[in-house]
Amino acid sequence: MSQPPLAAYPALRLRRLRQADWIRRLVRETVLTPGDLIWSMVVHEGEGRVPVGSMPGVERLSVAEAAKAAVEARSLGIPAIAVFPHIDGARKDALGSAAADPDGLVARAVKAMKDAAPEVGVMCDVALDPFTDHGHDGVLEEGRILNDATIERLVEQGLMQARAGADILAPSDMMDGRCGVLRRELESAGLQDVMIMSYAAKYASAFYGPYREAIGSGKLGTGSVDNPGDKKTYQMDPANSEEALREVALDIAEGADMVMVKPGMPYLDIVRRVVETFSMPTFAFQVSGEYAMIMAAAQNGWLDEERSILESLGAFKRAGAAGIITYFAPRAARLLGA
Repeated sequence: MSQPPLAAYPALRLRRLRQADWIRRLVRETVLTPGDLIWSMVVHEGEGRVPVGSMPGVERLSVAEAAKAAVEARSLGIPAIAVFPHIDGARKDALGSAAADPDGLVARAVKAMKDAAPEVGVMCDVALDPFTDHGHDGVLEEGRILNDATIERLVEQGLMQARAGADILAPSDMMDGRCGVLRRELESAGLQDVMIMSYAAKYASAFYGPYREAIGSGKLGTGSVDNPGDKKTYQMDPANSEEALREVALDIAEGADMVMVKPGMPYLDIVRRVVETFSMPTFAFQVSGEYAMIMAAAQNGWLDEERSILESLGAFKRAGAAGIITYFAPRAARLLGA
């Protein structure tokens, strides 16, 4: 009779550490808590809450509802909220002029949230795409996104957000040099305590579609020479990894306090490389398409919804992320507190 497979190694039984919940918890290498989450939230000009069709469970919130959500975040132990605006099409133009309006939707939402729950951090997206009628992140001229002209607009926007009470500015436009100019202008304006979380490695991804519905972003690719069909000339090529490290290095040198990789799950390798290379607080954005895929599969009975949510978020922590920007934040926080 042949020897049992473990006869030569009688002590080699890794399953001993998996046999019960208490021991699995004791030896767990990665722990996800509500303190790891940033709540990705869309605000709108109207009243109440408006469901987003392609993102089941996600709603656009009025300013008053956003203030209530900030209180909810505090009670759930969620440290911060990332604000994204849905702007009325009548207020959009080619330059995204409404982006810097000190009396606009973003300023009012930030002020309301900070008044309601000052302990909760507020992060603002520094980008023009919610405000442009063409849906791009910058100033367009003959089909080209103008880098330096866009930065001028972004700085105006960022300073407005900081003066409204935003704790973190998150430039997501992928223009070269924007972190350095923004940091310089914040210092000059006496806003040196405002943090910058750079979208340092943001890819030209197919996973942003539901977000564009959520914010009512302008339609890309209308066929006009003045409206390119994608954002590939300024967002990163999904095939590239080394380039991400160069992008991150530049943003850190320019004064970014934290960096971000976006999207999240398809780019966990980038998260790990950034963390290991720079030892900087590195965040991942679980974007709208990732959210929509999980929810669609769960609603069809193909995935266990609660387990899938927590497993997906845990993957970011396992990859080394300091935290995750996610639409699942309030749901996950409740699950983690259960």
